[in-house]
Amino acid sequence: MARARSTPSSTRLTRDATRLVSLALALHSSGSRVEDQYWENELGALLNKLMRAGNDTIIDSALDHLSKTNLGGYEVLIEQAETLSESCVIEKDGARYDVLLIVAPIVAWTRYSIPACDLPTSMVTSLQSHLQAHVLAANTQVAVMPRLASLDQMPRSFCETWEWLLKLGAHALGLPGALPKLHAEPDAFNMLADTRYLVAAVAIPEGQPLFRWQEEPGELGNGRVKCLENWGDATQTLFTELLAGCGFEILVPDAYYVSNREADRRVRPLSVKAAVSWLGSALNIEPSQLRAVVAGCGEQRIDEYRIGFTQKNKNEVVYGCLWPLYGREDDQPLLDSEPTPIDTVDEIASLLKECGVTDIRRLPGTLPPDFCEDCGAPHFPNPSGEMVHAELPEDAETAPAHFH
Repeated sequence: MARARSTPSSTRLTRDATRLVSLALALHSSGSRVEDQYWENELGALLNKLMRAGNDTIIDSALDHLSKTNLGGYEVLIEQAETLSESCVIEKDGARYDVLLIVAPIVAWTRYSIPACDLPTSMVTSLQSHLQAHVLAANTQVAVMPRLASLDQMPRSFCETWEWLLKLGAHALGLPGALPKLHAEPDAFNMLADTRYLVAAVAIPEGQPLFRWQEEPGELGNGRVKCLENWGDATQTLFTELLAGCGFEILVPDAYYVSNREADRRVRPLSVKAAVSWLGSALNIEPSQLRAVVAGCGEQRIDEYRIGFTQKNKNEVVYGCLWPLYGREDDQPLLDSEPTPIDTVDEIASLLKECGVTDIRRLPGTLPPDFCEDCGAPHFPNPSGEMVHAELPEDAETAPAHFH
């Protein structure tokens, strides 16, 4: 999942940021599981202190430093920060419970607007029951957010994710407290393919299995696949009602970060295909009459690609798609012994050609990941290398609209 990061106010690391860097490098260099556990405990204590204080800036400054100096240490620190912000132990009446923040993603595509909607109590109850029947282990307690949320409404930092974990976890255990607060959703930029999330926290007595596939791994470890099949079959009708006018794919519910990344990977090619199809209809042109401009965007390195669509021989961007990067996709240098991955731009270009778009322009360098200050919509590259607002021409049929 693309995560908004704070911009460090200074290139000089604070004492806590320096300590994070030191601990991450020590864990990366560890030679045994016993030593791993020591460094993980040290990192966990410091990260929990920072998250409790809402101090993302220090965590981000340490990550920024490591991203430029030691990729192994960077991966260690971000893994630990993700783990500690999506899972914890909560005590109730003297008993300890493992708590995990999970999401059940649904990848959707449409010619209309993909809804992000509140869930009636009866539907929350049904979805919660299906989670416990098909995905979660016995004796789990679960609390489900009463909304099918968009990415824009979800946590945008480690500290926010940690706050969602604690609040939803408390609800799962029947403890008092308010539900997490959703971010407002910008309504000016409708995606033709996007992800919606059912967010939940799951609690289980400490040390017990949390997912059904831990209890029933299945032959050849296919327990997870069986859980997905059962979950999809049980919830297909419910999600059809919620996502009227949309095609969709139900993904397996899992831990917060891994589920978000998998959903984003699945939606990337769908968003490109849906855009080309819809633009052909809206502008009454063939895909071969479109031009695609592909640019790498990021603050210090390429974090995502943005694809701006124009009509041939015109510079006005009429629509755009995001292609976020994850892990080794982010064009970091590889070790000599590692195979060279498929270039991301080549992958995007190949997909565009499959869709019938042959005029593809690749912009060199890294452009800023700009957003509209008024509506929050992302900007996309035009053929001149400028990041601009996507606007359909006045004679186009319509922008993506709500399905009635």
